[in-house]
Amino acid sequence: MQQLQNYARGEWVAGTGPQAVMHHAVTGEPIAQTSSGGLDFADMLAYARTVGGPAMRALTFHQRAALLKALAKHLMERKDAFYAVSAATGATKSDSWVDIDGGIGTLFAYSSRGRREFPNETFYVEGPTEPLSKSGTFVGRHICVPLEGAAVHINAFNFPCWGMLEKLAPALLAGVPCIVKPATATSYLTEAMFREMIASGILPAGAVQLICGSAGDLLDHLGEQDAVAFTGSAHTANLLRTTPAVVSRAVRFNAEADSLNCSILGPDAVPGTEEFDLFVKEVVREMTTKAGQKCTAIRRTIVPRGMEEAVLKALVARLEKTTIGDPAVDGVRMGPLASRAQVRDVEANAQRIRAATELVYGGGDFAVVGADREKGAFFGPMLMACATPFATTEPHDIEAFGPVNTVMPYDTLDEAVELAKRGKGSLCGSLVTRQGEVARKVVLGVAPYHGRLLVLDRTSSKESTGHGSPLPNLVHGGPGRAGGGEEMGGARGVLHYMQRTALQGSPQVLVEVTREWTAGADQTTGTEHPFRKFFDDLAVGETLITAGRTITLADVEAFAELSGDRFYAHMDDEAARSNGIFTGRVAHGYFVVSAAAGLFVDPAPGPVLANYGLENLRFVKPVYPGDTIHVRLTVKQKTAKDTPEGGIPQGVVSWDVEVRNQADEPVALYTILTLVRRRAA
Repeated sequence: MQQLQNYARGEWVAGTGPQAVMHHAVTGEPIAQTSSGGLDFADMLAYARTVGGPAMRALTFHQRAALLKALAKHLMERKDAFYAVSAATGATKSDSWVDIDGGIGTLFAYSSRGRREFPNETFYVEGPTEPLSKSGTFVGRHICVPLEGAAVHINAFNFPCWGMLEKLAPALLAGVPCIVKPATATSYLTEAMFREMIASGILPAGAVQLICGSAGDLLDHLGEQDAVAFTGSAHTANLLRTTPAVVSRAVRFNAEADSLNCSILGPDAVPGTEEFDLFVKEVVREMTTKAGQKCTAIRRTIVPRGMEEAVLKALVARLEKTTIGDPAVDGVRMGPLASRAQVRDVEANAQRIRAATELVYGGGDFAVVGADREKGAFFGPMLMACATPFATTEPHDIEAFGPVNTVMPYDTLDEAVELAKRGKGSLCGSLVTRQGEVARKVVLGVAPYHGRLLVLDRTSSKESTGHGSPLPNLVHGGPGRAGGGEEMGGARGVLHYMQRTALQGSPQVLVEVTREWTAGADQTTGTEHPFRKFFDDLAVGETLITAGRTITLADVEAFAELSGDRFYAHMDDEAARSNGIFTGRVAHGYFVVSAAAGLFVDPAPGPVLANYGLENLRFVKPVYPGDTIHVRLTVKQKTAKDTPEGGIPQGVVSWDVEVRNQADEPVALYTILTLVRRRAA
């Protein structure tokens, strides 16, 4: 039997004292044991704060993103070994794919997002400059900096790999060290992947630690700079969030709790339609994937009254084709639960629901292929029907964390919405319909109670990731019973581990802090055109003021001919005057932008490689024939890019562009991005 170890203060350590024993979910044989006895949790936190934290915070977002990518590649190359271990959890190959490949994919996703959406800097400037005074000498900005504590991640048993990696990815990208506490029942799989993470040598010392076994008094040692992210039952979440240290020190606590998620069949999705078939397939898939052990699984199936019989018949037909057994056997579609303890828990809660509803399928003997049902942690699907869902509370209050589902009818969409709300807060919900008005009414009605909503129809079905699949670019979490927190969601997940601080001061002081130019700050001019300078030589605030150009009627007509844009305000003087905005024919806005480029672009080959984009374009004042425009071009921000092997060293320069008229009034404001060559290292 394998002895699992903890990873604390940079060393693998076997726990002392009583051991928790883990069993093979298929055979029931003991396969591993672990303990966290002897660990000094306060010391582990101190190590994370004093060793891991400084090392991570010294890196830029782009450097942290590179670590995530390297780690993901390392794990992906070794995933076959993880699949072999995952079989002991009772997972089918597709179950393991979600857990293992899905988890590694989250690392890749956050690595990419870190390079695209965050600066090559150790902190993040959020949002625009906020004017705080009339003359512009007093302004505000928001910055986000990494917390200086540790992130404690307490994960559930159902996704030993994904559960760890989906929390690690945003926290490490934010620059915060992590202590991982997997659920003991399947911690042998987490430990196997964690060992490879450490063996890779990719992460700095102190960036990650692992506790296999009880968390003991870990939370008692948390401080105001620490954070907790928990996945599991709502009951446990409430116990942890009320830990005295968490409450008194205002420790950030994020909970993602199991919830009574629902799927609603739209009134248009009648039997015989593609949508009806999609609905049935989705409900059964959510009942049987991971044997229903998903915090996002469908527990309540809400259908139009009169369709209950057809829905139940179709669900039973698909469930009868679901082969239960050892996932290693060909044809097995659903494996066991994670442990015999889970079987007892699911059975007890399923019987409570059954007592208040009608059993339609399951609840008795069922065949198991390739394994002994009594030795393994097998539990057959159970399908109930509740004819009076507004008078029956059990399906809305009790969760059986397995392949258990209750079908209930509604008479109107308002009733469907009300039934969805009775889950008291869900991680996700789904609606199957082709009718936009149905989707709008249901979505807006249930959104306050859900963290994520899927609207499924025949158009999206081929590429849909399904009801129960959290994605790294969308938030995962929900209100009320679902825990009240959010994970992932792209940049949102990273910012959870950062402190948002409002800065106030003069524009120049804030530029010195943020390294991002803002209006009112110093602007320097020189004799050399900035397009002749390498990325390394450009300074934030460096400004080019161009010569002027007088816009003529011939320019306007030539641009109309070239572009095909003959909008009346450009071509018909009387019509332009009559619209109440202009005093006559005006120049095309895009011509103004083009003419501005002609004023500031240096045409000869040089360090500028390409135009990378244009952002936040606003036309603030019309330009009439006879007006003379000029440009103020200012280096706003510089972001160095990683150089691919054999590539050209380069960076992205953001330029603040102000196009002004003869009265020095702004007529167009925007930001352009250019790729600029860096000097060879």
